[in-house]
Amino acid sequence: MNTKNFKIAYAILRITIAIILLSHSVLGIFDGGINDFGNFYLNKVGFAPYGVAIAWTIKLSHIVCAVLLLINKYIRVACFATIFVLIMGIIMVHFKEGWFVVGGGRNGIEYNFVLICLLTAIMFFNTALTQKSEAKKMC
Repeated sequence: MNTKNFKIAYAILRITIAIILLSHSVLGIFDGGINDFGNFYLNKVGFAPYGVAIAWTIKLSHIVCAVLLLINKYIRVACFATIFVLIMGIIMVHFKEGWFVVGGGRNGIEYNFVLICLLTAIMFFNTALTQKSEAKKMC
């Protein structure tokens, strides 16, 4: 793959994940979903009285990650933070529901799995582009 196509593919991945993270986060802000998740789930599984604060931290981390992906800064930090949140979501919420989000089941891990794979790919793309630009500087 030539460098131009590589950069385009990298940008498509970053922008796509940013849109997904923003749409989930912003919707939760306006429909009360964040507070509900904190009150009705996190507080009940042992995070009381911090459930709402944790829920807001999760959603705000998604917004920060999305912005960092869009501006192509601190990619590894943003991806690792989001992957951590997604893995915790799998462990705490989705694993017991099985694999499928819809169709063969409900609320499963497949969506988080795909996001984790894409965020990992973004980190590899970022590393490769960083190494290429550093090699050019040395020449």
